[in-house]
Amino acid sequence: MQNRRDFVRQAGTNFGALAMAAMLQRESHSASGRAVEVLHHPPKAKRVVQLFMAGAASHIDLWDHKPILEKVHGQESDFGEHVEAFQNGLGPWMKSPFQFAPYGKSGKQLSEVVAPLGECVDDIAFVHNMVGKTGVHSQATYLQATGFQRPGFPGMGAWVSYGLGAINENLPTFVVLPDHRGFASNGPKNWGSAFLPASAQGTTIFPQRENPIDDLTARADFVTATGDRDGLAVLDRMNRRHLQQHAGDSRLEARIRSYELAAAMQLSAPEALDISGETAETMKMYGLDRIGATYPDAINPAEEAEYFGRKCLIARRLLERGVRFVQIWSGNDNGFPRRNWDSHEDIERDHGPLARGMAVGTAALLKDLKRTGMLEDTIVLWTTEFGRMPSTQGSKGRDHNPYVFTNWMCGGGIRGGITHGESDEWGYKPLDRLNPTQVYDIHATILHQLGIDHKRLTVRHDGVDRRLTDVHGHVIKELI
Repeated sequence: MQNRRDFVRQAGTNFGALAMAAMLQRESHSASGRAVEVLHHPPKAKRVVQLFMAGAASHIDLWDHKPILEKVHGQESDFGEHVEAFQNGLGPWMKSPFQFAPYGKSGKQLSEVVAPLGECVDDIAFVHNMVGKTGVHSQATYLQATGFQRPGFPGMGAWVSYGLGAINENLPTFVVLPDHRGFASNGPKNWGSAFLPASAQGTTIFPQRENPIDDLTARADFVTATGDRDGLAVLDRMNRRHLQQHAGDSRLEARIRSYELAAAMQLSAPEALDISGETAETMKMYGLDRIGATYPDAINPAEEAEYFGRKCLIARRLLERGVRFVQIWSGNDNGFPRRNWDSHEDIERDHGPLARGMAVGTAALLKDLKRTGMLEDTIVLWTTEFGRMPSTQGSKGRDHNPYVFTNWMCGGGIRGGITHGESDEWGYKPLDRLNPTQVYDIHATILHQLGIDHKRLTVRHDGVDRRLTDVHGHVIKELI
């Protein structure tokens, strides 16, 4: 088993012939132990970054330009059918408060608040006909994060961690960078391992905190390196003795692995999180040229750029050191004043700063990955739980719209400069209502690019062969 793991790690480094040789090796339906390390076909990608906009980012104010809304702005909305609104969002038609302009050779129309991504637009594939199943934040977030709209299922990163294993044994396989203000809906359940081995779950890191990783190192003055090492040795002996008596308990195996990983991370993690050696040019590109500045109480672009940009820079450093899946969150759970994308009251006030900050960090990440050649085998996925309505809520806000929204992907063998699937002229539902794109299709496509057949990576749980895509999903070949 150890030799096999060494071989797979080597295949992750030498990504051509060795990856081909590793395919079709050892599938497993076991939920004990470590990763099953499966490749069903030669992969185009080996890493994933998922950018998640918590609270439901408005597609029609960022990526999906709807000129007709500028013509009918303020007129009574008429959808031609019964509309089930989440709250009271069926007011008059509302144009975007932001200006759109074409970017790149593709001429893709982008909002002014995501203008920094204009330089990257020819590397991006937009999917404008995404549909959800619910307008409730918690359920919709689960659906996008885990493939199911109820708790108890592994996050996408956990499936990737389980299926492919570690590239670098000194860092977690799956890392989560939450919003600095707190967790989004469902919190850690979005990246939990559920019925997969506990070691597959995401490791949360808060880069902006004095102590980014909880409990990694002892912080009491009386603790010495020798005492710390001896204490861990005693715990290891106790845990292994207990494991012999309770074979097959993945929780204990994961705990032992977590101690092993923590010991390695005490050396590797501080170096990965230390951005002091980055150039001034890089820091500015990521929006980090104002570190230490004070910010107003009101939500503002500079603050958003600093916090989101730091996470994007840390993500790049983690990826280049062997982390396989990084999930970056923008926005926390509901609260007032708004610090997430749930802009019921005022799109311009809330989306403006959040989008500008997100765009600075995301554009820097894409350009940095492309500069180093890592974008060729790294997939970047931008998503949110659902979209927002083209009609108004109040006078400046938008209600939930689970009927259509946008995802986009970049890198890892994904075609750039294209749009797959369109929404209707209002941005209310898919233009082709019979053939929308669902989250299962996005997940299936990402797994495919990683060398995994989404129908074959399964774990038997409660009498069912569970998988990330449930019983749905197809690879979107037009994106490849």
